[in-house]
Amino acid sequence: MSRGTFWRAVNDAADGIARTFREEQNFRIQLAVAAAACAAAVALRFSGQQFAVLALTMGFVLACELLNTCLEHAIDLLAPEPNPIARAAKHAGAGAVLVSSIVAATVGVWLFGGAILGR
Repeated sequence: MSRGTFWRAVNDAADGIARTFREEQNFRIQLAVAAAACAAAVALRFSGQQFAVLALTMGFVLACELLNTCLEHAIDLLAPEPNPIARAAKHAGAGAVLVSSIVAATVGVWLFGGAILGR
């Protein structure tokens, strides 16, 4: 891959993230929660391993939200009229975000609960 192609791809990806940030309230909420979690982790003096688990968990949720947004846009383009299959696909994408959020909340309870209780 040439340098120009690489940087163009990075720019396109950043544009997708920025657009999702502007257009999707849930993405902004998830970023705010991630920022609060990072601040709390600093205050609780998380170890490197704890930060790594936290970062991977936050990245998982944010990536799922970006993919869900992508799926919704593609479905809207391909099926602008109400369609039960399109609806099912959108609901499955939302389900992926929900599952990742439940996993993240569980990891958060484990990480932060352990840090608060001194374990």
